[in-house]
Amino acid sequence: MAWVMVNDLDYLAARLHGRRSQVAEAERLDALCRLRTIPELTRAIFPHAEFQTCAEFQRGALEDLLLELSHSPRYLDAVGSDLLAWMLVRFQVENMKVLLRGFMDHTPLEEVREHLVSLPEALGLEAPALLAAETLERFVDRLPMGMPRKALRVALGTYRDLPRPFFLEAALDRGYFHELLERAGRLSGEDKDVVTPIIDQEVNTFQLMLVVRGRFCYGLTPEWLLPLHIRWCGIPTERFNAMLVASDLRMAATFALGRAIDTLPTEHESGETSVAFDAAELEALAWKRFLRLANRAFRRSHLGLGAILGYVGIRRVEVANLITLSEGIRAGVAPEVIRARLIPRHDQEVTHV
Repeated sequence: MAWVMVNDLDYLAARLHGRRSQVAEAERLDALCRLRTIPELTRAIFPHAEFQTCAEFQRGALEDLLLELSHSPRYLDAVGSDLLAWMLVRFQVENMKVLLRGFMDHTPLEEVREHLVSLPEALGLEAPALLAAETLERFVDRLPMGMPRKALRVALGTYRDLPRPFFLEAALDRGYFHELLERAGRLSGEDKDVVTPIIDQEVNTFQLMLVVRGRFCYGLTPEWLLPLHIRWCGIPTERFNAMLVASDLRMAATFALGRAIDTLPTEHESGETSVAFDAAELEALAWKRFLRLANRAFRRSHLGLGAILGYVGIRRVEVANLITLSEGIRAGVAPEVIRARLIPRHDQEVTHV
């Protein structure tokens, strides 16, 4: 992708408005679901690439997004540039998680590398040194300075007797979101009005899934999960505590209405029994809300920072859908089943509360 060096927000916004029309969504997603091989999917999305495997396609989709976004901060003012530059750290944090799992599972370097996204030099990680660390503490010492490393160091103390990947990966996310909220807090005026809801939604989704997966999937106690809560966002401590002690998943999700999800899924009828909704349905609803807010920012801001960050959100959902789609094709799943798993889901019947 060729980029012209122009320090001009209007130029970038206009360019992204043009790119917006190429995003894979709606009817185009329907058509992509009917493809049966990864090379076919590659030709439809990346005509000049030659990805043969699902892993290659997924890595290519992530790196394409990273490349596109890495050129954007130069067009923005200092506050907008700092915020978007930190959003690129999300890719680095995901690589940190891959390396952390590899370290804890003693996975060989070459196998770990297959799951790493290629990062710009400024975001690079020393994979061999990290995997060769003698202890978790040494692993943390070899991470780049910043909030993710700081949060992970704190987690090593908090969860010393239970150093599970769930807690440590969540701590990396918490550190990332701490800095994201800090930078978003420097926005003002219209930028703040249209961008803050997108940022808050991502953070609240993280907190919702802490409860859903930690409490209801892994059976972790509220005492273990509470240190991962982000107190200064849209789910305050009292509400988060209520979610942690809720009697069931549906009750916990009710406390997230209007903050992480817009609606609750309907419990499905199966014969004479009612099958409760699961974690995947709640996560899909949270990302559906994220997409709605990103689209709203893109429309309302038009040529402002909201258009840029709204586009970033739209593209992130597109990439998530492409990854899900590629997994479905690899597994030979029927097109209608793949389509039902994409965001927004076609089969989500919801009940408003």
